[in-house]
Amino acid sequence: MNEQIKPRAFKTEWFAKAAKKADISDVDLCKAIEQVRLGQCDDLGGGVFKKRLNKNMHRSIIIAKGGKYWVYAYLFAKKDRENIDQKELADFRDLADLFANKTDTDIEKELNGNKLEEICHGED
Repeated sequence: MNEQIKPRAFKTEWFAKAAKKADISDVDLCKAIEQVRLGQCDDLGGGVFKKRLNKNMHRSIIIAKGGKYWVYAYLFAKKDRENIDQKELADFRDLADLFANKTDTDIEKELNGNKLEEICHGED
C-alpha cells in the first residue's frame, strides 16, 4: 500500500491574528483546506486560492503550490472589499513559488520563529 504524503496546513502570524479577531477557529480552517483540496474554492492560478469562510462573511487567500504546504496568507471581510487586486495576486503567486521550494527544515525554522503556526497535518 502506498502511503500518501499528508499535506500540512499553516497560517501566517498575520493571518492568525486576523482569524482570531474574526472568530474563525483552526477546526474551521482545516475543514476549509479539505474543501480547497477538493476544488471547492476559487483557483486564482499560480498556486493561489480564494476560499470563503465564516458563513461567507470573510475571504481567505491560501497559497499552495505543489500540494505539500497549504498556507493561509491573507484574510479580508467581504463587506470591506470585493477582491484582491492584480498586484496583490502577483505578490501571492510569488509567495506560492517561495513556499513550493521550501524544505521541511525551512518550515521548522519558521515555526520555531513563530512566523507560521501549523493548524493541521492531514488529520480529520
